[in-house]
Amino acid sequence: MAFLSSLSCSSSQSLSSQVSPENFTWIAPAEFILLGITNRWDLRVTLFLIFSPIYLVSLLGNMGMILLIRVDARLHTPMYFFLANLSLLDACYSSAIGPKMLVDLLLPSATIPYAACALQMFIFAGLADAECCLLAAMAYDRYVAIGNPLLYTTVMSRGLCLALLGASGLGGAVSAFVHTTFTFRLSFCASREVNSFFCDIPPLLAISCDDTSLNELLLFAVCGFIQTATVLAIAVSYGFIAVAVIRMPSSEGRRRAASTCGSHLTAVAMLYGTLIFMYLRPSSSYALDTDKMASVFYTLVIPALNPLIYSLRNKEVKEAMQRTQNRFCCPGQGTHNWNQEAG
Repeated sequence: MAFLSSLSCSSSQSLSSQVSPENFTWIAPAEFILLGITNRWDLRVTLFLIFSPIYLVSLLGNMGMILLIRVDARLHTPMYFFLANLSLLDACYSSAIGPKMLVDLLLPSATIPYAACALQMFIFAGLADAECCLLAAMAYDRYVAIGNPLLYTTVMSRGLCLALLGASGLGGAVSAFVHTTFTFRLSFCASREVNSFFCDIPPLLAISCDDTSLNELLLFAVCGFIQTATVLAIAVSYGFIAVAVIRMPSSEGRRRAASTCGSHLTAVAMLYGTLIFMYLRPSSSYALDTDKMASVFYTLVIPALNPLIYSLRNKEVKEAMQRTQNRFCCPGQGTHNWNQEAG
């Protein structure tokens, strides 16, 4: 222990390969230094003014979607059950990153304790992977609704919906546990400066003085498996959906199916495109300064866009918003409209 504490940061990286595993003592740093998006003060203030409303839109939009689905009985269907949980995931994983990032933009230097860094990585990685699995479950739900509308409520029973939700959460938790455990078993004797605004996997691997080849393999294998499996499930579901839409006799039915699936496909394309760009690449192609903007996109922008996509492109959600507004702002009018629609 005394031997290691006397090593300088510059020499520890070169000597770590010469020290045998039996003589090497793992040391965890007390905290990490987050370098953030930029070190220019004027840009940081500008980014704070831009990202603050984006985060508020994300939080309020997703929580508003959850409340709308909760209070409107007509949205108590499997599709909106999954949409409410998607909004919950978006609100949680943007909140795991957003508030600290915004505060750090206004500080001269940003740090995060070692344990908090591990917790942030676990929460974010788990929720992001769970969202991938949930999007696949939503694609299957759309297939059943369009391909077998008469059996929809029977097939998509409450038990099956809960099972798909539980499997999504389990997949995310297992992935997060693997990544967090293996990342924080590494030694960070070379540097404590994380070239990112949160504790992401590639920036932490970049400052480790250990061999990270196993971590890179796990990152590629686990993320690759989850994304490949879920993309395959989505592709197969939409293949059957396309066949069902082609067989529909009415153009109105085809238009409604396209409108319903369009929102989901937009969300899938945004999330998967960014995640594949970020994590399914060899480490030699990582450009951490460039990757920061992609990280901002999937940590703040996508969670803010999802409720807008599902509300602006969804007639049922817009009608539910109008009914809810009438019920709370104009109780008499809301009751009258409700009775008219029921009649």
